[in-house]
Amino acid sequence: MNVKLTLILLALFVFASPIFAATATPEATYHWVAITSGFSMAIASGLCGLAQAKAVAAAAEGMGRNPGASAAIRGALIIGLVLIESLALYTLVIIFAKVS
Repeated sequence: MNVKLTLILLALFVFASPIFAATATPEATYHWVAITSGFSMAIASGLCGLAQAKAVAAAAEGMGRNPGASAAIRGALIIGLVLIESLALYTLVIIFAKVS
């Protein structure tokens, strides 16, 4: 089985090698930068949303179990949310730097 897989991969690499030798024009590259920028922002925003939801859920559960530690949990939650949100902001800055 491994020999078959190796031969198939070798054949794919041989047939795909002319694609890697092609030179890209700057106009074509710019279009891909614009398209991938949108995808990267969408992925970063989606993952930030999931992480923030999980952090808030864990903090609410922690405050519900131990109301006396609410202040400490709230402080750690705010710091965590700021760090999570910074991922989307860094992605946005990189997109503006690359597209402009």
